[in-house]
Amino acid sequence: MYLKMHLLSRRAYRGLLFSQGSMAVCLQRGKSLIKPCLFRNISLSCQRYTIMASWIIDRYGRNDVLRFTNNMMFPIIHFPNEVVIKVHAASLNPIDVNMRNGYGAAALNAKRDPLKLKSTGSEFPLTLGRDVSGVIMECGLSVSYFKPGDEVWAAVPPWKQGTISEFVVASGNEISHKPKCLSHVEAASIPYVGLTAWSAMNQIGGLNQDNCSGKRILIFGASGGVGTFAIQLVKAWGGHVTAVCSQDSSTLVKKLGADDVIDYKSGDVAEQLKMLPLFDFILDNVGGPTEKWSPDFLKKWSGATYVTLVTPFLLNLDRLGVADGMLQTGVTIGTKAVKHLCKGIHYRWAFFTPSGQSLDEIAKLVESGKIHPVVEQVFSFSEVPKAFLKLEGGHARGKTVISVINKK
Repeated sequence: MYLKMHLLSRRAYRGLLFSQGSMAVCLQRGKSLIKPCLFRNISLSCQRYTIMASWIIDRYGRNDVLRFTNNMMFPIIHFPNEVVIKVHAASLNPIDVNMRNGYGAAALNAKRDPLKLKSTGSEFPLTLGRDVSGVIMECGLSVSYFKPGDEVWAAVPPWKQGTISEFVVASGNEISHKPKCLSHVEAASIPYVGLTAWSAMNQIGGLNQDNCSGKRILIFGASGGVGTFAIQLVKAWGGHVTAVCSQDSSTLVKKLGADDVIDYKSGDVAEQLKMLPLFDFILDNVGGPTEKWSPDFLKKWSGATYVTLVTPFLLNLDRLGVADGMLQTGVTIGTKAVKHLCKGIHYRWAFFTPSGQSLDEIAKLVESGKIHPVVEQVFSFSEVPKAFLKLEGGHARGKTVISVINKK
């Protein structure tokens, strides 16, 4: 009897090592441990890969903190709704430069470790990059809409490990099937800026294809990643776009559909706007002094809305800590919202929101020819530091993309 129990326990232990997910299901259904489970086959990452190539940082700072390694730990599926993606292309956004410098570290670490169980600096080594276009290599047990081999695109939240690596883990509700009409390089240029613009204009601003027709929209910072996407989104919904950018970007924004272009270098922008009718919606990608005077160009008491993507939220948390920073942020947004409401306009903040469902809607617009990728420059995987310097120089004309497959 003792020998039989000993053999059974050894078999159960061996099965637990090699079929942990399936064995748990068998236990729930009351099946014997020594019988094979007729369940979906799933290959574990550690059986195929243990390390991968990645660009990481070990501390916050300027561009010299970027470091290439061939020994980054291979990403592991921790939850049943996650997938492992082989990265074909990624792209950079201003948040990547800011995160490299330490921007938002307090808030992002609080999200990563809400109970503060880990030591300071536990986020390192940290991989940057939010956009990804690639191929699914492995799916968690509860992922039903995707399978290995599917081409997908996504924008990974900033508290997760980033996409400037050979592989990345993403949640199933963060990914979407890549539009077939786009290459991976083209597709990687859209998710983060597309979802940011979608959040600002649709989820926060309330604009959509049913109510945007004929409305006048003013966009500051129109030649950057979010701006170029927002122009196309408004035009797809039938709106009128006035774009504020430099003269050398005017050809680009007009090609994307802008009806009027204001050159901020040719004179005072406020004076130039006085020559135009008032607006129904303002999207501000610039912030600073622009926020003080631009709401005056909205139609009063008509539901007009000012939405800014430049907020003090993460800065407050970095400077004051999570609790005091949240309190200060609440006071700031509340005060400004009431102040502008008294003037007959709505004042809102908007943030990037990861959403596979929203990417599905964006994919439909791409496949119908209403949204086009705007890629300014493509760098190889070995040129990541150069890509950061390019983005850090400002004056973007679309997106900076990294071809991860191209290692040279």
